[in-house]
Amino acid sequence: MITKILNILNEEIIPAEGCTEPIALAYLGSKLTKLLGGVPENIEIFLSGNLIKNVKSVKIPNSEGMVGIEAAVAMGTILGDSTKELMVISTVDKTKLGDVRKYLEDKKVVAKKIEGDIKLHMRATGVLGNDTITIEVKDYHTNIVKIEKNGEIIKGASCDEITTDNVMTDRSFLTVELIHDLAKTIDFGLIEPIFKKVIEYNTAIAEEGLKNEYGIAIGKTMLEGMQEGVYGKDLKNKIVSFTSAGSDARMNGCSMPVMTTSGSGNQGMTASLPVIKYCAEKNIPYEQMIRALFFSHLTTIHIKSNVGRLSAYCGVVCAGGGVAGALSLLDGMSLERIESSIETTLATLSGMLCDGAKSSCATKIASSIGMAFDSYFLSKKKRNFEYGEGIVGKNVESTLANVKVLAQEGLVKTDEVVLEIMLNN
Repeated sequence: MITKILNILNEEIIPAEGCTEPIALAYLGSKLTKLLGGVPENIEIFLSGNLIKNVKSVKIPNSEGMVGIEAAVAMGTILGDSTKELMVISTVDKTKLGDVRKYLEDKKVVAKKIEGDIKLHMRATGVLGNDTITIEVKDYHTNIVKIEKNGEIIKGASCDEITTDNVMTDRSFLTVELIHDLAKTIDFGLIEPIFKKVIEYNTAIAEEGLKNEYGIAIGKTMLEGMQEGVYGKDLKNKIVSFTSAGSDARMNGCSMPVMTTSGSGNQGMTASLPVIKYCAEKNIPYEQMIRALFFSHLTTIHIKSNVGRLSAYCGVVCAGGGVAGALSLLDGMSLERIESSIETTLATLSGMLCDGAKSSCATKIASSIGMAFDSYFLSKKKRNFEYGEGIVGKNVESTLANVKVLAQEGLVKTDEVVLEIMLNN
């Protein structure tokens, strides 16, 4: 089982520069260039509605402010390095950004919507001379399920170019109780290298977001408010400011990488930065912090597995649940109280909608972490919702099952309406 747990962590907690959806498009473009042996003369790309939603408004790193599907594809096609996967445009030659703009002006990239039920689905076709390459990705950002050249499946592709739909380790065995027990007992040496990088990357971008103005700058604004006496300089506000600042930077073009969770940099930052800041403020030992990060991330993965990869259900709510439990764990609370804090967070925030990746992700993170802190402290005081109040189930796993129904069935029409609004704006 430990091997499975480590596989899950290594699959989910990976570095990415920029919002993962536009970066996935850049990765796809870079693959076309690699397989064609040069920049395609034109590209036609089809995307699922949820991908369109998460690419429409977010700034692309290292692009000097470019936004949108076509720009993301063009950045990867012309300047990307496909071997770096979700770091595909981390080291671009900015002197060639003019080539990207010209590619866009000449309308070399045409984007269309894929109809269907797969939330994360994209298919791109590039043409160069007499050659045509089509690449299809499903379910996960770099999960290439098919490559065709001139109408025929490429047989000799390497394993990172053709994978199966079932590339991820099964997560169905996860429970909050199991994660709690493992957080206390797992060999520290097995998890420390993973979370050491999480601390390094995610702390750096949070500090950047506090120093400089990105987007709406909710994190920096809260810090200024604390300095000016508008906000109290309490533990909750410090945690919320620090965490949301990372998203401010990332959603508005900062080129610094983050460690993602469940396919999302915002979820990765939300699952980690509150724990890091809490431990720093309370002088909690390093090993305890690493174990709390293990709990927060794996619980986030567990909750998000019920929700699905892309959904109208805001992913940072899942991470908020993980954080509430992790703070309760750090405070020495019982499993029952830890589970209660998670349920209170989810019962309160489950109506928060995802309307695409953009500046407001940072304000939604601020709301999620604020509620996660409140849920932790409510549970410490032995105050919680009761079974049958809204989506609260008989126990935490029943509540997560209710969240699954809400996200995968109840919000389907909402997702369609949100996308329609965005496309018509």
